[in-house]
Amino acid sequence: MKRGLQLFLSILIVIGLLAACGNTDQAEPNEGEETKQTESAFPVTITDAFDHEITLEEKPERVVSLIPSNTETLFALGLNEEIVGVSEFDNYPEEAADKEKVGGMELNLEKIISLEPDVVFAHESDAHNSEEGLDQLRDANIAVIVVNDASSFEDTYTSIRMMAKATGTTEYGNEMIDTIKTKVADIEEKAKEIKEEVKVWVEVDQDLYTTGKNTFIDEMLTIIRAENVAGDQEGWVQFTEEDAVNLNPDVIVTTYGDYVENPKADILAREAWQDVAAVKNERVYDVHPDLVSRPGPRLAEGIEELAKVIYPDVFGK
Repeated sequence: MKRGLQLFLSILIVIGLLAACGNTDQAEPNEGEETKQTESAFPVTITDAFDHEITLEEKPERVVSLIPSNTETLFALGLNEEIVGVSEFDNYPEEAADKEKVGGMELNLEKIISLEPDVVFAHESDAHNSEEGLDQLRDANIAVIVVNDASSFEDTYTSIRMMAKATGTTEYGNEMIDTIKTKVADIEEKAKEIKEEVKVWVEVDQDLYTTGKNTFIDEMLTIIRAENVAGDQEGWVQFTEEDAVNLNPDVIVTTYGDYVENPKADILAREAWQDVAAVKNERVYDVHPDLVSRPGPRLAEGIEELAKVIYPDVFGK
């Protein structure tokens, strides 16, 4: 009864304010309603990539991320203040450098527990290798959510929705997904100007690993109407030099990043590649590896970067 009386009085107060202030204050009840909806979103139950059901009673105030892709997404969801720990490999955004480091290939469990997180976001790609450590976190009454290992844009949207729901930022998550989808649609529309598809060899490292189907890069090449010369392969695959040369790509794209000082010069100097069209025409480009392989809010930027180097006449305008 007491709660009902308080609600009734609150309604009377709002009505009074509206009458006194006219239309200028009509946003006040809506803002209150949004706050109420956010607060009432909890408790929530998340089914993670390992089919574990995790129930969060309240909106997390302290969050730890164990992999760069999770970290990028969590920052993009506006959780800078809530993020208290990240992995040693996290390099984006810049604010990640200011967060406590909780390990790399091996988790610093003591550090994680000392940060008193409400939830830890692990990742399916390496959770099997750290399952014992994750169980120790669970035993310490810390919620652990294993995010799915995304290999497509749709998988990434699933990851974003999961983290957004768990952190009470569903609206931001939906906006992020809509932004990516809009950028991708714009790129697809522009790609209609392409008259002739080019053949592309994507070189991940100097051991001639490349990217086949069911990977982000393959999906990106399809979006911009480029042919992945290794598109009949599955996932990440290694070629012999002879087999790679025989593919005769028009364009070579490397994703070396900072690991090789001048990848273009190295490839152009390869003796066995001198008759390859991309080498003859010096069409060798290095793109940022994180943009084209890390699931998260910057994937559309990865497509744009690929598009500009492969089809500069269309996308370089």
